[in-house]
Amino acid sequence: MPIFRWEQSWNPLRDLEREVDRLVQGVEFSVQGIRMPRQYPAVNIFELAHEYLITAELPGMLAEDLELTIANSVLTLKGHRNPPEIADGEISEERFRRQERTFGEWQRSISIPDRISEEHLSAEFNEGVLKIHLPKLEEEQPRQIPVSSGE
Repeated sequence: MPIFRWEQSWNPLRDLEREVDRLVQGVEFSVQGIRMPRQYPAVNIFELAHEYLITAELPGMLAEDLELTIANSVLTLKGHRNPPEIADGEISEERFRRQERTFGEWQRSISIPDRISEEHLSAEFNEGVLKIHLPKLEEEQPRQIPVSSGE
């Protein structure tokens, strides 16, 4: 009987990638007192009984501004956030004194567990919140193999 049971095979590079992503995720760079927030959206990842759920808040975006792809156990979110609308063009861009809401192209890649049913992925975008459903594969149950005698 094994002493340790691993849910997935150990992959030190994937673990390192996750740890670096976690550390860098919340960092905002400061240059001469100007804060430059990250360009991509923050995400929450939940493990539920039958699926993983990824959520991202994307205020002001439309579903057609989003693109989701999956390849080699990496989920990639791409999008385009339009610049903020300025009241009927009355205020020019030079008048901004502080601009914390980012706009433009962004991309975010997330490693996902190997035990996902890629054929049944789904996503919904409602009121500025993107929800991505990653259903888990059913675990294979051990089965008995009959042994016949060599006669």
